[in-house]
Amino acid sequence: MKPARMLLLCVVFTASATAHAEIYKRVDKEGHVTYSSEPIKGAQKLKLEPLPTVPAPRMPAPRSSESKRGSEESAFPRVDTATQKRRDDKRLRILEDEMASEQKALDDARVQLQVAQDTPQVYTGADGKTYRNMAKYEETVQAAQENLRMHENNIRALQTEIDNLK
Repeated sequence: MKPARMLLLCVVFTASATAHAEIYKRVDKEGHVTYSSEPIKGAQKLKLEPLPTVPAPRMPAPRSSESKRGSEESAFPRVDTATQKRRDDKRLRILEDEMASEQKALDDARVQLQVAQDTPQVYTGADGKTYRNMAKYEETVQAAQENLRMHENNIRALQTEIDNLK
């Protein structure tokens, strides 16, 4: 064996031998219990047996996914096709209603964006002159653009859901 391995093994075995600690228990006049690894005045050394080590129980071999899936499907309640079709039709109507309201919100967002772009933000200075507030203008336009993007994303998501249902 190589000398480095021998040295490592010696260090590991010595470290594990010194890892065993003594525990001291002290109960004061008020009944407070204190445990310590250092001897304390009035403390008693506890005599503890080493903890038993038990190997982990062996797990049975996993079943194949086909047999597992078959047992899960048979245990899962089935819905007849007519009931499922009614549920799907109802869900489709709900999604189409959401799509219509989202389309209306998208049209409103487009109008809001156009108004925000066409309306400059102005303020009157102390000298009585009118100035453009570009920061406020850009903030308003950006908020309108984000609102527009949100509705476009919602419409895409709804369309995906509708396509998956059909």
